[in-house]
Amino acid sequence: MPVNLSPPDPTSLLPIPGVELGWAEAGMRKEGRKDVLLVRLSQGASVAGVFTRNRFAAAPVIICREHLSADRGIRALVVNTGCANAGTGASGIADARATCEAVARRLDCAASQVLPFSTGVIMEPLPLPRLLGGLEQALPRLATGHWAQAAEAIMTTDTVPKAASRRVDLGGLTIAVTGIAKGAGMIRPDMATMLAFVATDAAVAGPLWRQVAAEIADASFNRITVDGDTSTNDSLILIASGASPMAPIEAASDPRLPALRDGLLAVARQLAQAIVRDGEGATKFIEIVVGQAFDDAEASRVAYSIAHSPLVKTAFFASDPNLGRILAAVGNAGIPDLDPGRVQLHLNDVWVARDGGRNADYREEDGQRVMRGAEISVRVELGRGAASATVWTCDLSHEYVSINADYRS
Repeated sequence: MPVNLSPPDPTSLLPIPGVELGWAEAGMRKEGRKDVLLVRLSQGASVAGVFTRNRFAAAPVIICREHLSADRGIRALVVNTGCANAGTGASGIADARATCEAVARRLDCAASQVLPFSTGVIMEPLPLPRLLGGLEQALPRLATGHWAQAAEAIMTTDTVPKAASRRVDLGGLTIAVTGIAKGAGMIRPDMATMLAFVATDAAVAGPLWRQVAAEIADASFNRITVDGDTSTNDSLILIASGASPMAPIEAASDPRLPALRDGLLAVARQLAQAIVRDGEGATKFIEIVVGQAFDDAEASRVAYSIAHSPLVKTAFFASDPNLGRILAAVGNAGIPDLDPGRVQLHLNDVWVARDGGRNADYREEDGQRVMRGAEISVRVELGRGAASATVWTCDLSHEYVSINADYRS
């Protein structure tokens, strides 16, 4: 069961003018479930993407990068679940191109104006005829209000669809931000298997929009980890449809940009944290804050060292206050001149380690009380500077092993 996460209320998801969504039950892997999503964008929309750093990037990721770099203006997105179209060689590239061509014919645009996305099992051929059949179902359903159905259509091992919305005031004019995401396993920074699509009706110039996308990714989806594995298909797409009557934001100095960025980040962080809360087999949601670091990179390194430790994660699952494991993870983060005598460790309101050793006032029953909760905060202070970093993760349970052992069956 997800940790304090419920399905979104469809009525809370704001339509985005200039972004239409349609879905299909195409039987990509299993019958009777939404598994194809088609998105049509208005002419002139700004689209930016941030993708996996895994060198075995999936065919759709390769094609997305190619089409975005062509800078011809993106008019459509197509997403399928059930098959990742990764590790499929030249035939996978051909299938991704054929998908774009099929969408382009139906929407009267160029194939280079279509972005394809896939998620599911790696190293299996894309069932292209099923996907193309799904397009015929999705086309007549295209509408701006279908975000809830879109969130369902991109799920794989997710137990809950993930979607969020915000209204943002830009100098007296209200615009909307709505996003969806999928992901529950194969999650770590670089990016955290996930797909995420966040749209607004604001108008933003393309070069600036690409910069905003990178900033949003670094502060949200690149701050989560479930199991330390980077997927072949990770993609974050930001869409600014430009359908709002506002004048375009064209420069970083525009006074409207901070409010827009805050709205985008709020939606992205909600979606990113929802991925962790719905992590495969998760029973605990854990926030790790590392402070008093020399710089941001050092703080992040320590936070990820804790978040990726199987010993730390299994201790949280068992509510076992074997908290020396956290100190060991701090020491294993690769900071050669770290002074352990300056390190402090807190678990929620409990001061566990003081000046590198067990706090004289710490009682194991206090640590266990905190660890029994579904939401836990780990705070580490390194005593080296003023930088800090936050990472969100979950515990590692028996169920995680079961889900991934049986994933293909």
